[in-house]
This record gives sequence, C-alpha cells and structure tokens, in this order.
Amino acid sequence: MNDIAVQFRHVSMAFPGVLANDDVSLDIRKGEVFALVGENGAGKSTLMNILYGIHTPTGGSVSIRGEEVSRFSPRNAIDHGVGMVHQHFMLVPSFTVAQNIVMSREPRRFGLFFDQRAAERETRRLVEEYGLTVDPNAVVAETGVGLQQRVEILKTLYRGAEILILDEPTAVLTPQETDELFSVIRRIVRERGMTVILITHKLYEVMAISDRVGVMRKGKLVGVEETKNVNERMLASMMVGRPVLYDQLEKTGTPGAEEIRVENLTVQDNRGLTAVDGLSLSVRAGEILGIAAIEGNGQSELLEAIAGMRPVEHGKIFVHEQDVTGKTPGEIRAAGLAHVPEDRLATGLSAEASVTENLLAGKQREPRFSGFAFCQRTSSIERYASELYEKFDIRGAGTGAKAGSMSGGNMQKVVIAREFSFDAPVLLIAQPTRGVDVGAIEFIHARILEKRNEGCAILLCSADLDEVFRLSDRVITMYEGRITGEFSAAEISREEIGYCMTGGRREEAQA
Repeated sequence: MNDIAVQFRHVSMAFPGVLANDDVSLDIRKGEVFALVGENGAGKSTLMNILYGIHTPTGGSVSIRGEEVSRFSPRNAIDHGVGMVHQHFMLVPSFTVAQNIVMSREPRRFGLFFDQRAAERETRRLVEEYGLTVDPNAVVAETGVGLQQRVEILKTLYRGAEILILDEPTAVLTPQETDELFSVIRRIVRERGMTVILITHKLYEVMAISDRVGVMRKGKLVGVEETKNVNERMLASMMVGRPVLYDQLEKTGTPGAEEIRVENLTVQDNRGLTAVDGLSLSVRAGEILGIAAIEGNGQSELLEAIAGMRPVEHGKIFVHEQDVTGKTPGEIRAAGLAHVPEDRLATGLSAEASVTENLLAGKQREPRFSGFAFCQRTSSIERYASELYEKFDIRGAGTGAKAGSMSGGNMQKVVIAREFSFDAPVLLIAQPTRGVDVGAIEFIHARILEKRNEGCAILLCSADLDEVFRLSDRVITMYEGRITGEFSAAEISREEIGYCMTGGRREEAQA
C-alpha cells in the first residue's frame, strides 16, 4: 500500500435523478501519470471533484496516501497535498503572476502587510525548482493561455501539491505549448515523484503521456489498463460501449464556384478593439476551409460578422454571389447561409424551449408548418421533428422535452440538425464538437463531410487541431485578426500550424 497515492473504495455520488458515480473502486499510484477518460456525463470530473473536496460522496470512502478522508472540502484536499487545475483558469486577470500564485497564502510583513518582494522571491524559487518559466511581475491579463496555465500549476505547487489533477489541460494550447506542458509533467513525475491525474478526451494525448488509463462509462469504471497495452480505437470503444470508426472519412468531388468571399474585412470586438484586421478569404462549393487559431485571435468575430451577428467596420462580405455586408442575420440566411454558432447555449438554441421548437426555428412560417393566420400544422411539425430527431441520432427524453435538459452533445446535435436541414449552399460551423464525446464526434464529423460532398461551401472554426486536419481541404491560420498562413491540409504539420498560430511564418518554422 506504500505506493498508492489515492484509493477510491466503492465510491458513489448521487445527484437528484442522476447517479454520477456508481460503486467506483480505483487505486492511483505514486509517481505515475494516470489518465481518466470517458464520454460526457461518464462521471470522471465528478470523481475528481470528490478527490478535490468539491463534492462529498454519498457512499464509499477515499484515502490519500493511506489516510482516509473524513471531511471533504478544497481546503482539506490542499492540506492533504491535492491540487487541481481546472479547465477554465481560476486567476485574477488584473493581478500579477506572483500575486496570483501566492493568493490565499500571501507572505506578510509584520504579519499585516502584503509582501510583494517575498511573493516574487517565492515565484522565482518555484520557477527554478520546477522549470516552469514565468515573469513574476507580468500582469495575467496581458499573458497568453499557455503562460496562464503555468501560473495555475505553480499556484498548486506553491500550496505543496503532491497529487496534481489537470482537467482538459490542452484545450486551448498550441501543439508547441502542449509539448512544453507534457515535458513539465514528465519532469515533475520523474524528479519529484508527484502523481498527475489527467482528465482528457484527446486519446492521442493519453497515449503520449500516461502510464495507465482508466475508462468510465455511465458512472462506472469499466476498466483500467496499462497504456502500452491499448490503442486509441480500443479506448474509444471502451468509452462508448461499441466499436468506433477512426478511419479517414471519404471526401468526394472537386471544388466548384466561389460561395463565400470576404474582402479586406475589419471588425471590432466587444471592447471596441480591432479583432479582424483587413482580412480576405474565399471558400468554394464542395470545400471545407478550416481556421486554426488560439482563442481570442479574431476567428469568432469573423464568423459572427459573416453571419450578420456583428457589425462590419470596413470591407465586403459576399454569400452565394450576393453582397450581404451590413444585412441582418435573417437576410443573410435568406441569401443562402446556415450557421452553427460556437456557444450553443447562448446563441445556438433556447434551453427553455422544447426540442421540437428548436428544430423548427427558422422554418415555422413555411406553408407546410403553418396554415391561415397563425395556425400551426401540429401533425406536420411533430412528424418533421421526429424525422430529424431520428436522423441525427438525438438522444434524450423525446422531442417534447426541454432542450436544456439534454447533454451537451445532444444539444449540439439539435443545432446541427436544424442548420443542416436548411440545405443552404453555405455553412459556417464554429466549434462543432466542443464538449462532445467520442461517439457524437464520430457522428457529427460524418454529417459535416456529407454536406461537403453534396457541394456545400463550409467555413469551419475549431480549437481542436485534429478536427481541423481531419475535416478541412484547406487551412488558414489566424493571429491577432490577420491570416498568417494558408495551406493544403495534407501538406502541413501540426508543428508548422502551431508556429503560424502564434504569429510566425511557415518558412521560419522550417528553418
């Protein structure tokens, strides 16, 4: 038992109407990288939130280095040497790096005043000890996401963490930043004997960094394997309970006429700053143009401007040979554009409306769905919604249930089903599989390729580089609102893409 860092014994966690963890027993060893994978709602984050003290289990026990936990709280977890870096960073943007790292355990002068110099000294000590380079005096709001993640890790190490939980740590990192993070993980495991628990849905990262992997499905732990004994296909099948196809999806046909044209476009963000800076691009029928960019570099504002959701400061936008600059979203939709927005809850659907109402949105005035005046053809509507529900493999309590009651993956399927059903010649798709599990990703990717093969022009924006590579015919990289490279998806490497995403050029990456 001396080599066990964490021990779960028959742990269950019940919420009203949901059994998130169901009789989970698991040992995690000292000095290993343990990956925990599973579909959305499988219970992996809940299990780690129990370890970090956010939840108190409704059954079973948890032991840390042989000592059973009697009181569950983050403070108690930290006192037991457990640290957690959440997917959404818990930093104060206006504070410096040093101030964030020592927060809640600030060094004091005379036991009263915050000691900034001591905080900076502590930060430099951690940098030297763990090899995580940061500037103690940098303001967090002015740093990139890769550095912010380092600050989060140093913050947990400052608190004496010996067990480090990382929740989707590479979601917003470039390939280079991911490699740097993995180097840090290997170093602290090898040199410090720390235990690192990695929650991720990127199975190639599991294969690259972990020693063992645990797979959860529907609240149960369905298996723990030595990583060297499995592959991505095996893990995906364990996660969803059926074979998952990881073969390359077939692309047919050749690009046709230009369907999207953007000329010298300038767009501002919500703060009034330039987000898209003189950008030009085009997409042809039967082609997917993928955008690879770190979040916050203008890609969201670009798609919102094309869809009519954000005003254009300068430039022109053409959709299906029509100038739609300055037109409303409804007018642009009528010109031939469908749009899957990046935030399904904020702009993709109405959580309080039924699945049927969400699937019908935008078509409710068509003669087949409405009669004289404002009378609805209920039977036609229900039949239409049921057909889409089945065709797009939406799973939930049925078409009459509130859309917000479903999982994130099924909400995304509702949005995609609605937008794809317009049969528009142009599709804008932002973050199509964010927060979506392996089985749904497989389905959504197949539907996107179907639309492309049918001749649809698709502008795709995704934070997942593997998704961009798998679906795109061409790829552009964006940095600070400008295009820094344009490539054939088959002729560019992850490393070169990552370099261009940070403002470099391909020639410099190859030098």
